[in-house]
Amino acid sequence: MINKSDIRAGILIFSLSIAGLSGVSAQNSSLFDGKTLKGWKKTAGSATYQVVNGVIIGTTVEGSGNSFLVTEKEYQDFVLDIDVKLESPKGNSGVQVRSHFDPSGNQGKGKVFGRQAEIDPTDRKWSGGVYDEGRREWLYPLSLNPSAGDAYKKDDYNHLKIECIGNEMKTWINGVPASYVIDTLDKSGFIALQVHGITEAAEAGKKVYFKNIKIQTSEIVPAPFPLGIYVVNYVPNTLSSYEKKNGWELLFDGKSSKGWVGAGKNVFPARGWQIADGLISVLPAEGKESTNGGDIVTTAQFAAFDLSFEFLLTPGANSGLKYFVTLKEQTQGSAIGLEYQVLDDALHPDAKLGRDGNRTLASLYDLITADKPKRFIHPIGQWNTGRVVVYPDNRVEHYLNGIKVLDYQRASPAFRELVALSKYKDWKEFGEAKQGHILLQDHGNKVSFRSIRIRKLE
Repeated sequence: MINKSDIRAGILIFSLSIAGLSGVSAQNSSLFDGKTLKGWKKTAGSATYQVVNGVIIGTTVEGSGNSFLVTEKEYQDFVLDIDVKLESPKGNSGVQVRSHFDPSGNQGKGKVFGRQAEIDPTDRKWSGGVYDEGRREWLYPLSLNPSAGDAYKKDDYNHLKIECIGNEMKTWINGVPASYVIDTLDKSGFIALQVHGITEAAEAGKKVYFKNIKIQTSEIVPAPFPLGIYVVNYVPNTLSSYEKKNGWELLFDGKSSKGWVGAGKNVFPARGWQIADGLISVLPAEGKESTNGGDIVTTAQFAAFDLSFEFLLTPGANSGLKYFVTLKEQTQGSAIGLEYQVLDDALHPDAKLGRDGNRTLASLYDLITADKPKRFIHPIGQWNTGRVVVYPDNRVEHYLNGIKVLDYQRASPAFRELVALSKYKDWKEFGEAKQGHILLQDHGNKVSFRSIRIRKLE
């Protein structure tokens, strides 16, 4: 089990120990000769690129979309080192890896798509995060690893290191470990330097500087990450060796109901739930709550933990993931517990009930509304990732697709005031149990879950 308070110290130690590892060796070759753009070509957008004093300078152009200077060669496994500086404190940039060009995209203008290591000079502090340009958008917002947020240096060159080996992509910003993504898309592709499109005329003519661009493509040894950093893993129902070392375990093995039973029962429901194709799905029952298979719960109970799960909603669907479920309360519908709301906000009427939207997607159901401006939602029919972190001091956080959308303190006066205004007001000490089961709700709509994993905190 990992103590989260030790993460920052671990990162500082590792930032010193790995600065000379992973890609800094005689095997390195330069992607930029310091004099010309040989080996590169411009595509998409109308920003300009030129070489001045050993530096590639990209310049923003008003009315242009995102522009890219791409390598003529494609690369598979590599470690890339590059220094980047931004003139504008408002804009952003990035380095594409294993990326591609679609000439028919962007209404025939063509578009670049693929993973990008972000350079972000704004107060958001997401430099080193991973964005999927032209496709899935944010994969690893740095809200998942805020300890790395202060590594970026404004008005100066920043060293970005990107390691792509097999399905794994890791980034460092100025030697500090930033992002860790495991993804099966894009085994190879080009590398590209982005000049971001602008919307303000005052941002026209701003420059982005790139230099010291080196790549290692052979004899690559993966560089270590300190324990405790969250991994975004897009390989369903799997754990990497790093995740296992961090104490993660799967709550659903992708094949069976092992570890799950019906709420208040000793066996898994004989109907109403389906396990197939790596998914555990609640089947539709006219939208009626707990009238088919009923809720299911983990056989194990948990106190402080970091829990993540992927969910797939069908149009108009309602479900939820509950935690600190004790099964002591007598109920006619779903079992009682703190609930991460899983809902189609656009079509299900529950989104308009409660107070101030506190029954919408990723909210603490009927208690606290998820921050709607911050929510990043994949459309119905695509997978979304939920996350609940409960710290030993009873602080709780909800995340949606990597972005924190709410936090609160269990058993605090503010929490109890919210409970007194909610549908849970008649339940004594609601949500304050020392430990409880994890629950997936049967609300009578088809919803699928996968990659349900948990790590105990202390």
